[in-house]
Amino acid sequence: MYLFERYVMRETRNVVLMIVGFLIFIFTIYSAQRYLTDAANGTLALKAVFVIVFYKALIALEMLLPIGLYVATAISLGQLYSDSEITAALAAGISPLRLYRGILLLAIPVGIACALLSMYGRPWAYAHIDQLMQASQSSFDVSHLQANKFNIEDDGTMVHAQTITPSDNHIQNTFIYTSDKGVTKVFRSQLGSIDNSRPQMPIAHLQSGSAYTFEHGSTNDSQQTYRNLAINLKPAADDEEVRSKAKSMKTLDDSHDLSDIAERQWRQTRGLNAVLMTLLAIPLSRVRPRQGRFSVLLPLALVFIVIFFAGNICRTLVSNGMLPPVIGVWLVSWVMLLGNLYFWVRDSSLLKKWFK
Repeated sequence: MYLFERYVMRETRNVVLMIVGFLIFIFTIYSAQRYLTDAANGTLALKAVFVIVFYKALIALEMLLPIGLYVATAISLGQLYSDSEITAALAAGISPLRLYRGILLLAIPVGIACALLSMYGRPWAYAHIDQLMQASQSSFDVSHLQANKFNIEDDGTMVHAQTITPSDNHIQNTFIYTSDKGVTKVFRSQLGSIDNSRPQMPIAHLQSGSAYTFEHGSTNDSQQTYRNLAINLKPAADDEEVRSKAKSMKTLDDSHDLSDIAERQWRQTRGLNAVLMTLLAIPLSRVRPRQGRFSVLLPLALVFIVIFFAGNICRTLVSNGMLPPVIGVWLVSWVMLLGNLYFWVRDSSLLKKWFK
């Protein structure tokens, strides 16, 4: 490896590690705070929080790695331009294309890592998150409930008990609220227990209490007292978005559903787009001597926003059948490739030779 390429790669790598490390730290703190709140409310097992945060951080790497490399390339090269180091290198006869080669030596491994994360790591993490959420939220496990607190599930069901005995799933002085299809039901009981032997259909057995039914938009409300009552507690609804993201590449390859095709193309383009986006940062990083390396951040941000939203729009259009899959999400990659080809030709001075 030439000295110039090694120097450019080292300068960029140090900034990448700093930016990605900072972003992962911030994201982890945010995710931990979010799920710890669920654990404090009794809707998520505490032991599942840290595992879910780990999977979320793994998923986030698919996005944070390209962003970190993109921004780091612009900042590091902007500093070299500002200090006139690249100007001196070009004056010494070093080809501008060697700048691209130095960045490519770092961008290609990052692109491969993003591709593997997108196609295999991300669905693997989403599948495990879905399993953990189902086990922690949909089963109404009494060990997840907290006494003297309104434990609210994802479907809106609320359970409040003055005393909870996790060892035998018994609850005392219980208040249960459910709402479905315009009908609200409220149950009060002195004693009760939750049968969780069938996680997909948990049942609350209540003793010595009252039941109230309120029909929205009508006067058909009712009240009754009971000695023994069994009610079905509706489990948390499946998250279809998570299920879609958890599908394996083999499942997506065998599917003819437009949503699955869009998801497959999205995963397949992540690694390539990370490399192409990084290469676009090279011409965008050029600044005048002593101008300051952070002056390029605004155009960089605008280009990233366009790329990000263009990818999401193409993905949605493919899912809705408004964009042919043969073009699909690859359209963004082709546009970035053409943009990079233009800059490569310009930097190699071929355009000047052709138009003399």
